[in-house]
Amino acid sequence: MSNGIANLVDWLNQTYIRVFTKRNGVVVGTDRYGNTYYRSKTIAPGQRERRWVMYVGEPEATKVPPEWHGWLHHTHDSPIAETSPLVKPWVKPHQPNATGTLQAYRPPGHMLEGGRRARATGDYQAWTPD
Repeated sequence: MSNGIANLVDWLNQTYIRVFTKRNGVVVGTDRYGNTYYRSKTIAPGQRERRWVMYVGEPEATKVPPEWHGWLHHTHDSPIAETSPLVKPWVKPHQPNATGTLQAYRPPGHMLEGGRRARATGDYQAWTPD
């Protein structure tokens, strides 16, 4: 597919999703990253309500913080509030997956970090089967 056609398809998909959301969705809330969460206005008999998220920027599932992840997957009836006993002070803030980005972790010796690793210090003894 050429780049122009791919861009058109992406634009049409985004337009469809926005129109669908405007017609069928009710805003439930937003997270600290600006993502907006929706639920369906109506529920078909015998089915549970639909829940979805409109991402800010690139759509990436790891941008959903845990308190909203549980709500999206029907684990909780509502997002976990900051004042909930489930929120612990020692839990680090949620960070989206950085793999494939400039913020990704690169250990010493990685090709993009110079490609040279420090030599073993002598406290390492390789295992050999007997």
